[in-house]
This record gives sequence, C-alpha cells and structure tokens, in this order.
Amino acid sequence: MTLATEEAQRFIQLADDDAAAFRGLLKLPEVKFRLACFHAQQAIEKLLKAVLIFHGIEYQRTHDLHTLATLLLKHGIAPPCSPEELTWLNPFAVTFRYDDTDIPLIRDTVVEKMVDAMRRWAGEVVK
Repeated sequence: MTLATEEAQRFIQLADDDAAAFRGLLKLPEVKFRLACFHAQQAIEKLLKAVLIFHGIEYQRTHDLHTLATLLLKHGIAPPCSPEELTWLNPFAVTFRYDDTDIPLIRDTVVEKMVDAMRRWAGEVVK
C-alpha cells in the first residue's frame, strides 16, 4: 500500500466520523440543523480530499466543496455530486458556524443522499 493510499484511507475514516456525527445530531430535535450540516460538509470535504490525495492531485487548503470538486473534474474524475450541488453545503463550513440563525438551505434527506453517494464513490475509488 502506498503512502497516498494510506493517507486517503485515513481521510475516509475521518469522513466517516463526521458522517456519523451528522446523522446523530440530525436525530436530536434540540440540535440546530446547521450544526448537523457542518459535519455533513466536513465529511464530504474529507471525501473529496481523499480522492485528490489518492490520485496525487495537489490542492489548496480550502473548505470550498465547489473548488475541490471542480479540481477533480479538471483531472477527469467525476464525483457523484456536481460542484453546483455541493455549493449548497459550503455555508455550513464557516458562515453558519458563527451565526445563530438556522436557515434551511437544503433538505436533510438531500444532504443524507449526498453524504451517502460521496462515501460510496470515495470508497470505490480509494482501495
């Protein structure tokens, strides 16, 4: 196993932790949706970075899912969610972490499907 593969698998494991936090928090009525979605965004960010690392593609330090997905597309690697779809989760990375407003930009079921699709895809790519 190469170092890149090991690092990519580590990122997937970290993403799994964030995905579990997202699902757990989503079930708690006292927890704001934005807090759960922070972990969904983090999971997808780590999954995108895992695939970038696996393929040896250098990337700038960013939380912008659109930027990461677009970089993959430029290298001929298509994630299951488009950069435009992933953009809906970007505000949860930073903006809503420091805002007490809970603005539902996206439905929880859509976020769950995105997390699941991205995880399956990354798992298939990084072996």
